[in-house]
Amino acid sequence: MVTIEINGQQVEAEQGQMLIEAADKAGIGIPRFCYHKNLSISASCRMCLVEVEKAAKPMPACATPVADGMVVNTQSTYALAAQKSVMEFLLINHPLDCPVCDQGGECDLQEFSIGYGSDKSRYAEIKRVVKDKNIGPLIATELTRCIHCTRCVRFGQEIAGMPELGATGRADWMEIGTYIEKSIDSELSANIIDLCPVGALTSKVSRFTYRVWELASNDSIGAHDCIGSNCNVQTKNGEIKRVIARENDAINDAWISDRDRYSFEGLQSDERLTRPLIKKDGEWKEASWDDALQFAVNGLKDIKDKHQIGSVCFPSVTTEEMYLLQKIMRGIGSNNIDHRLRQSDFSGQDQDPLFLGLAMSVAHISQQQAVLIIGSNVRKEQPIMGHQLRQASLKGAKISFVNSVSFDSNFKAAHEFTIAPAQMFKELKVLAKAALESSVQDAPEGLAALVASVKVADEHKQCIAELSTAENSVVMLGTIIQAMPNYSAMRMLASFIAAATSSTMSYLTPGANTSGAYLSGLLPHRTHISNNAFSHTDGLNTQTMFAENLKGYILYGIEAERDLDNPLQAKTALANADFVVSLSAYVTDAMQADSDVILPIAAITESSGTLINVDGTWQSFNAVSKANGLSKPGWKVLRVLGNLFNLDGFEYQSSEDVINELKSSANQTVTNKTNNQLSWVCPEKISAQTTGMQRIAELSIYNVDAVTRRAAALQQTQDAQVDFAGINSALAKKLKLEDAQIVTAKQGDNSTEVTIRIDDRITDNCVYLPAGNIAAASLGGGFDTIELRPAYTHDL
Repeated sequence: MVTIEINGQQVEAEQGQMLIEAADKAGIGIPRFCYHKNLSISASCRMCLVEVEKAAKPMPACATPVADGMVVNTQSTYALAAQKSVMEFLLINHPLDCPVCDQGGECDLQEFSIGYGSDKSRYAEIKRVVKDKNIGPLIATELTRCIHCTRCVRFGQEIAGMPELGATGRADWMEIGTYIEKSIDSELSANIIDLCPVGALTSKVSRFTYRVWELASNDSIGAHDCIGSNCNVQTKNGEIKRVIARENDAINDAWISDRDRYSFEGLQSDERLTRPLIKKDGEWKEASWDDALQFAVNGLKDIKDKHQIGSVCFPSVTTEEMYLLQKIMRGIGSNNIDHRLRQSDFSGQDQDPLFLGLAMSVAHISQQQAVLIIGSNVRKEQPIMGHQLRQASLKGAKISFVNSVSFDSNFKAAHEFTIAPAQMFKELKVLAKAALESSVQDAPEGLAALVASVKVADEHKQCIAELSTAENSVVMLGTIIQAMPNYSAMRMLASFIAAATSSTMSYLTPGANTSGAYLSGLLPHRTHISNNAFSHTDGLNTQTMFAENLKGYILYGIEAERDLDNPLQAKTALANADFVVSLSAYVTDAMQADSDVILPIAAITESSGTLINVDGTWQSFNAVSKANGLSKPGWKVLRVLGNLFNLDGFEYQSSEDVINELKSSANQTVTNKTNNQLSWVCPEKISAQTTGMQRIAELSIYNVDAVTRRAAALQQTQDAQVDFAGINSALAKKLKLEDAQIVTAKQGDNSTEVTIRIDDRITDNCVYLPAGNIAAASLGGGFDTIELRPAYTHDL
């Protein structure tokens, strides 16, 4: 530490710290435009010029390191003259359009011009004008307002890992833009709106629909992935107008994904359900809440064998809703309840830990020296986790992937093992053998025989060595491998690799609240957590519920045709059921065909609740926007259903009462230290698929949930264009197919027409056909065999 003096005040600062950081820590304000604590130092705006004793000229506080005994004055006549001169130059070309600028009221330039500007301009020449650029559906540009702080440029290079923006020209003729005429496609792109200190970059989605002083600000949580990014939701007259990042260094730093920022647009969809609907004599009729709830309860009571009732819940609803839903199901006598919508292999579920989590904080990922990621497109699935991994990579971490597609990452991978899903188990056997050979521990029972036939390459040995020698390392299972057949066997091998290399075993989970689902007991095989334990139960998992054609179903927050691994199997089961209750914020034609009663529940921003993220952090929030029509918070609907079923323990007055009941039995201090290591059980030998092509069904970034699918701006981005079947050039040549050709994709007796996209990142003999979109709704399982045939048209 060193001691400096700022404006006569003694301040302690760290050696090498910049003046502006020391001043900020001491609460001494220095104006700035280009400086941002999460970005590199540019020192381009010069607004932070200060007087440093014995210095020959004013010094930029953002680029001047502290020195012991330094005397600084930020408000002397000398410093103010420099700052005012800089402000005068910045205002020379700036347009006087504050009344129509969305940044008005929170603009740094507007604010500082009051303190450091003049009421007159000495500039009488023609102002420059910069042509605006179309950089995509999310961000609007007014580049004449740009003051060349380069925050947006540095964000793309340093945080997003995609240098999509840059500066061309010099001095007065400098312009910010894309290197070529293209859109900005980063999944974190809109953070540059928050970074821009002026109105050069604003939200295209809500442009000209509010003034900042009209907005009410409410803290909330991103509900579209397992990270639980902190955000601030801003509303006007109860309607969400924008979502901005809320700083939390333990989770999301100062950033949020575009998905968390813009999904609110889907709340205004024409498909929002505003009133309860019941089906009588094959026709849908609007009903009062009392009538609809009683109709639902009567229909379920008519099913005498309660083991013939199953409930499937979306893994992003609040913990309160999950807890009450499982409480109702077990109260009426059924353990058939699940949230694992896309999982197909449940054979290892009894070995699940308290919840599938990171076993470390989200922020700690950036401190890892080696990471092995298995079955994950992490950059798109959990963008903030992708950011944390990129920060680790920039510090020298060796990050490797085992995938069926060589997904684009915003950092250089140390190793990429790209194999077909059917070969994934074999590839993990190779890595397990490499770990076994390098370990001093005895081989667990049966492992040596299991891996005896595989050959270890140098790259596998190097990957294992990097994990073993790293002080902090992690083996991470993504959502893609969790949806694959033979997941349990592959997870066991991954657990051994983690143990043999002294690495942490981690999970990246589907939805925003898988952790809450585990802890609240939304599972067929165990109850909610109580005193760091749970009771085992005997119920049916998601796949079995639909395979066995039960008599009754409760669908909570899901759209069966888009949210399940095998939509057609579910459609058949629902069509054959005696009674189906859907609780949803939306209504679709498929939902009306499948259901007997549809109850409108509020979207997550319209209700209070709690989400538990992947590192075990419990995050509660309040309703931030008004409910649509007559929709009600889900926990309230479930409370009334519990009362109508005459179940005990449903006398809750608020969502806090519900979560406090769960907290009273769960040891919250333990849940964020879950142990993911599995007890060894030797997997059985699995024969790899040898005939036919195999489908790869990743859930694309903007198809993850109902509200995101209806966010119009997100659906116009490049990442949302996923209605295609991807194959590599070798397979295209073999099948005599061409890029952009329309083909018929067939799984079993089901088929759909899709467009071919040739992409050599896809492994041999596989078809990348994403899940969750319209094309996939008419197909079978995500990793089943698939056929592709040219689609012919015939003249009538």
